[in-house]
Amino acid sequence: MENSLFIRRLVVGALSANCYVIGTPAGDGIVIDPGGNADEIYRVIKQDNLKISTIILTHGHSDHIAALRDIQDRTGAEVAIHAADADFLRTSSQFGISYRMPRPPDILLHDGDTVSIGGVSFTIIHTPGHTPGSICILEDNRIFTGDTLFRRGIGTTLMPGSSRRQLLSSIQTRLMALPDETVVHPGHGKETTIGAERHENPYVTGRYGYSS
Repeated sequence: MENSLFIRRLVVGALSANCYVIGTPAGDGIVIDPGGNADEIYRVIKQDNLKISTIILTHGHSDHIAALRDIQDRTGAEVAIHAADADFLRTSSQFGISYRMPRPPDILLHDGDTVSIGGVSFTIIHTPGHTPGSICILEDNRIFTGDTLFRRGIGTTLMPGSSRRQLLSSIQTRLMALPDETVVHPGHGKETTIGAERHENPYVTGRYGYSS
């Protein structure tokens, strides 16, 4: 299904998070992590003539959900977030970033669930550590990793509910089990591959060890 999807990456919000607008040639679409700049996200949706059925959140931090309510209102899409992060949608301000209060989630995700558009399935992989409900989203030979795995880095574990040990375990046991050629679309920064991170990410190679 690789060439049946197109992916638009938008760098949004005060913390330069990646928002992904993903569509099929038939006009089915999803949005991953609308973290800001709602007008720009919606412009891309309209430009590609997409009907957005689902907004998937890799986790509940403000820099990934700040434009959520606006995109909910404009598209009527359902919102999906892991059950362990659902409470993040009960606030309108985090870490100095204020935004419109999102509506309650429509779908509470769990490990192994799938979300489909136009016959293409996205599989949910629970990767706790950055937050208790952090997920990665796998489709064929690509994965959207939120703040779990970056190019040569990982998400911060300095926030309440986070754990460096748990995050590294998630990466080693869930993500490093994927083929080297799997393309990684992270929550911040440029894309990479599982193979590149396996060999060059200091957190994966063990240069930086486990800690709580």
